[in-house]
Amino acid sequence: MGRGEFKVTMSNQEVVAGALPLQEYWLPLSNLDLLLPPLDVGVFFCYKNKQSMSFGSMVGVLKKAMAQALVTFYALSGEVVTNSDGEPEILCNNRGVDFTEAFADIELKELNFYDPDQSIEGKLVPKKKHGVLAVQVTELNCGGVVVACTFDHRIADAYSTNMFLVSWAEMAQSKSLTIQPTFRRSLLNPRRPGHIDPSLNDMYVPITALPLPSKGLTTDDHDHLISRIYYITSEQLENLQALATSNGYKRTKLESFCAFLWKMVAKCDTSNDRAQKLCKMGIVVDGRTRLSEGNYQNDHATLMAAYFGNVLSIPFGGENIEDLTEKPLSWVAKEVHDFLECAVTKEHFLGLIDWVEAHRPVPYLTKIYDSGSNEGPAFVVSSGQRFPSSKVDFGWGSPVFGSYHFPWGGSAGYVMAMPSPVGNGDWIVYMHMMKGQVELMEKEAAHVLRPLTFDYLN
Repeated sequence: MGRGEFKVTMSNQEVVAGALPLQEYWLPLSNLDLLLPPLDVGVFFCYKNKQSMSFGSMVGVLKKAMAQALVTFYALSGEVVTNSDGEPEILCNNRGVDFTEAFADIELKELNFYDPDQSIEGKLVPKKKHGVLAVQVTELNCGGVVVACTFDHRIADAYSTNMFLVSWAEMAQSKSLTIQPTFRRSLLNPRRPGHIDPSLNDMYVPITALPLPSKGLTTDDHDHLISRIYYITSEQLENLQALATSNGYKRTKLESFCAFLWKMVAKCDTSNDRAQKLCKMGIVVDGRTRLSEGNYQNDHATLMAAYFGNVLSIPFGGENIEDLTEKPLSWVAKEVHDFLECAVTKEHFLGLIDWVEAHRPVPYLTKIYDSGSNEGPAFVVSSGQRFPSSKVDFGWGSPVFGSYHFPWGGSAGYVMAMPSPVGNGDWIVYMHMMKGQVELMEKEAAHVLRPLTFDYLN
């Protein structure tokens, strides 16, 4: 399963700024950015050293390419400050990115990928102290390297993060950029007058209305969130899809997988009042293609595809725990499909932008983020199927493995499904869930969720 403890030593820390000077200015956040609390998202990539390059040479390539990439992605080189309304904005001042070099006394094949709490958290993914982005590059005993970043989620969603990572790698190989990012906030302007669907009032809550985080350890060993990484074979995904399909309605792999998880999480609740409880599941939806529908002006679709920021909504469904447990997977998959259907429209995203405008400057966030409480279990699934792991090649080959790392701090669980680097249709699944839920899933669904090992990747 990989080695236990290992030591990481920091050898150098500096700030890498954009290669060209920047006229200092303030970039406002869009209404959709304002729905994110201050959250940091980690991502890491593991490389074998096939070229026998020295660690110093690799770091040199990464820093030079970073300085070039920050000219185009200038928001990542700034810092988040508060404006006179108390809202966050980006001060684009080219303060730069904290860049740390480190050494870990472990080999790549010994890393415990299955348990990132033990191998990744606080060791290989940096804690961001300043700015919008922090980077750590770690040399391993075998000459392999881990490149890891931590981003401020208020500034970039996964789509934007992926765009930057690919561009950084393209700069390292002196290639021209596939996508030139745009920070044009007017693409997400509210309508005048606005048009708001009342259902949005049930999706978001003012941050002030959230319960304060409880301090200290809980007495229940099952009652804390842990992170795990699994793989699911393409064969198992097809099995889930077949079980989720009924009456000729074919469900997508994501809908089928979400239905499976919803069923499993509901099953984990064994409390006496479970008949009265709901289990909630949210699914992250990207609005870029939706907002381009029916708009043929000025290459709107091209601009939205290059838009850097957050264009997300997290619709969620709540179903009775007993229904989820006892009814077939096809019934659960239909419930997933139905609540998603409302949110995968242009009108949903335009309405969401208008809704935020009507509530500013009070900060709101998605209700499901902190609803994994007495009301019943709750979790969010994000599709990382566009995760561009194979394209994050800085000149020494594609990574053996890459994953998001997002122990996000809410009381709800978080799951991200990404394509396997093996390239055979398998999925990699990052899970940040309650310990009791993880233990039950590992027992009941060991044939579906298999612990990720170096042997599998190799």
